[in-house]
Amino acid sequence: MIRKYALAVFAALLVLQTQARSQSLPTVRVATLPIDVASQALYAKDEGFFQAAGLNVEITLMSNGGAIAAGVAGGSLDLGASNIVNLAAGYENHVPYVLVAPGGAYSDTQPTSKLVVSADSPIKTARDMAGKTIAVNLLNSIDSVGVLAWIDKNGGDSKSVKLVEMPYPTIGPAVDKGSVDVGSIDEPFLGDAISTNHLRSVGLPLDAVTKKFVEGAFFCTRDYATAHPDVIRKFADAMAKAADWANAHPDLSAKVLEKYSGRPLAPGAARTYFLPRFTRAQAQPLLDVAYKYGALKTPVQLQDMFAPGITFAQ
Repeated sequence: MIRKYALAVFAALLVLQTQARSQSLPTVRVATLPIDVASQALYAKDEGFFQAAGLNVEITLMSNGGAIAAGVAGGSLDLGASNIVNLAAGYENHVPYVLVAPGGAYSDTQPTSKLVVSADSPIKTARDMAGKTIAVNLLNSIDSVGVLAWIDKNGGDSKSVKLVEMPYPTIGPAVDKGSVDVGSIDEPFLGDAISTNHLRSVGLPLDAVTKKFVEGAFFCTRDYATAHPDVIRKFADAMAKAADWANAHPDLSAKVLEKYSGRPLAPGAARTYFLPRFTRAQAQPLLDVAYKYGALKTPVQLQDMFAPGITFAQ
């Protein structure tokens, strides 16, 4: 009895010590999206990489990168995840965003984004989309420029379509009901939308950018990065470890993603590859396509957006 009591006391003390340590660590307010390509911070949180790096990270889930960018710019968030196009648009409009760590990278061998139509839709090719309405998660973003580039690359006319903005969970039902003709959906919502709403895939929009490229990034303002250089370094290091962990443990990371998204991943679903650090080869293609399709007014070089101390991997 005494031994059991002593063990219970010891366990309680460990819990209190852990809680006290978390409370003494610098608190960092981070927002991301509950989608595969932006899930890296969720893994860093759940697997203890942030705490091991000496950070107490509070995560908020939001519906799109635009809302996150507004929160970071306004100071209600310290860091957030958004797609590269959205961040570059802010940069060229003198919003002082700086990049801290890469998010997910697209790979044509594991496509996590698809264009879908209803099962009985007559749309089969890019040409068939002329005059149609296409739902994307965010206008002037990776979703929208990928769709437009894919249509043109595959024989259609991107100027003939209308893009509308919708949250990922509502795109599948909207396509099914005929509110929109086509939807661009990412995992983990993609597989569920196809099976639940009886949809079929008609294309891989991000293939039109290039075979492999970085899609998103975790970012903050330049003022925050300048005032908290140690936090930025620790955050980037923890995210690199989370990237390596997620790449090596897709089954385990799937459980974490399902927990936060509330959506099961379809069996055999494609999974995002995460870059531990930014690389030159995968940094620029998306920004070049975004400029071509008007999401950016001027050419932007990704390295010009790096936070102090952040560089390309050698």
